Amino acid sequence: MASSKPVETQMPRWQLALLVGTPLVLGVGAVYLWNRSRSEGSGSGDREPGSGERSSGERKTPEGSASPEARGQEQDTMSPLDRAQAAKNKGNKYFKAGKYENAIQCYTEAIALCPTEQKTDLSTFYQNRAAAYEQQMKWAEVVQDCSQAVDMNPRYIKALFRRAKALEKLESRRECLEDVTAVCILEAFQNQQSMLLADKVLKQLGKEKAKDKYKNREPMMPSPQFIKSYFSSFTDDIISQPLQKGEKKDEDKDKEGETAEVTESSGYLKAKQFMEEENYDKIISECSKEVELGGRFTAEALLLRATFFLLIGNATSAQPDLDRVIDMPDASVKLKANALIKRGSMYMQQQQPMLSTQDFNMAADIDTRNPDVYHHRGQLKILLDQVDEAVGDFDECIILRPDSALAQAQKCFALYRQAYTGNNSSQVQTAMDGFEDVIRRFPKCAEGYALYAQALTDQQQFGKADEMYDKCIELEPDNATTYVHKGLLQLQWKQDLDLGLDLISKAIEIDTKCDFAYETMGTIEVQRGNLDRAIDMFNKAINLAKSEMEMAHLYSLCDAAYAQTEVAKKYGLKPPTL
Repeated sequence: MASSKPVETQMPRWQLALLVGTPLVLGVGAVYLWNRSRSEGSGSGDREPGSGERSSGERKTPEGSASPEARGQEQDTMSPLDRAQAAKNKGNKYFKAGKYENAIQCYTEAIALCPTEQKTDLSTFYQNRAAAYEQQMKWAEVVQDCSQAVDMNPRYIKALFRRAKALEKLESRRECLEDVTAVCILEAFQNQQSMLLADKVLKQLGKEKAKDKYKNREPMMPSPQFIKSYFSSFTDDIISQPLQKGEKKDEDKDKEGETAEVTESSGYLKAKQFMEEENYDKIISECSKEVELGGRFTAEALLLRATFFLLIGNATSAQPDLDRVIDMPDASVKLKANALIKRGSMYMQQQQPMLSTQDFNMAADIDTRNPDVYHHRGQLKILLDQVDEAVGDFDECIILRPDSALAQAQKCFALYRQAYTGNNSSQVQTAMDGFEDVIRRFPKCAEGYALYAQALTDQQQFGKADEMYDKCIELEPDNATTYVHKGLLQLQWKQDLDLGLDLISKAIEIDTKCDFAYETMGTIEVQRGNLDRAIDMFNKAINLAKSEMEMAHLYSLCDAAYAQTEVAKKYGLKPPTL
């Protein structure tokens, strides 16, 4: 199992648990404690006609309705405020009739007539005029009027949200995020409309930043534990198998002395030696020497180089190598199938499921008895929510390799998620029994215990889940992600924040490149109200991200935390904390 977030075909337990059957946390949802408590006093004091208390309704109409007293008064006997209210009420009638220019004139008159000390009323007039400008798609004017309203009434939800929408139209996403963050906190995260806008903007910001950062990032080799775990997910992979000293092509085996010569001149063989020594940083350069010289291990060197490009998150460099192996007439079927598996997994990570499926199907066509093809295609099917097909692939893998504990465990987890999400209690129990059988038959398979722990946590059998994580740690003491999951379990089970944080800190101590640990720590620090530390943790995770998509998600979390710091400074608003 990998000690950090997986790349390509690797799917450690935590990724499987997050991506299968459990909703992915929305950007804003990962940062805020949604639905934890309600804030008070969030309105402006002047409700829209017919708006009621609906939390998800559109905010399109202006505020205020005509006062019976005001309607009965003569203009010359009315106070300035009454005259302003009358102008506003007239504007509301024009607004409802779709005569927005007339409505704007009336609201402008109301603003001019209103005494400056009547800030609540004046803020309403500005907000109403902004609503009319919104209908005309005059976004700059909307922002200007809403800003006037918010200056006079800093917790004016309608003005904040209307300004947020206009700022989004103007592509001022950071300012938009700050406004919609304030709205979410004031509404106690009860309004779906504002939460969806927050999530949308966070994703846009994340994608923009990740696109630039990922392109210019310094590639980073994952931890040795992660790399070994990645290769352990393949059982029929030539390049990950130890190369015996003196190994040669069949036709060369009778030529004495050639082994030493090949060993000295072959960059690929040197790269394989560096793999055995866990000297991973030198592998790409040695493979490049083999490719440049056109050596006899060119196909193998291309595939090994591509694999390490993928491991450091450089898919742009990996793809040409994979393409070349797949198209080489003299490359072995095993090499081509392995290249197709890795390219297919790369496509899935890039959210191109059709291309991914094509590659896996092609791999199955050319190498029908390769268990790796079915194992990794099964994982793809799980991500595509095609559980029945995934189980069929896992079954095929198990037939070809009955001792594949990983396939057995992942099949059980696929069946469990299908039963759990379908609320089928009898099938859930069948799947849980299947886990018991897997850990009985494969007591040294840490993945079996880990996936079982995920299922037990779903079933709120926390004590037994904790025991399963202890088994994982016993088998793989250097697997940082197990400590993260065990820490999260303590938070859910015992609400033991100190123990949970200690375990996650232990994960970082074990593997300083465990981005999952930094991300989790950052999320917890947000919920504790330690926003500066949260931002620091998210930035560390960003620097370790292995794909642009993963980096975009992390930027979303970081931006959400930063927006909260700005909202706290401007409006004194903070979401509830742990």
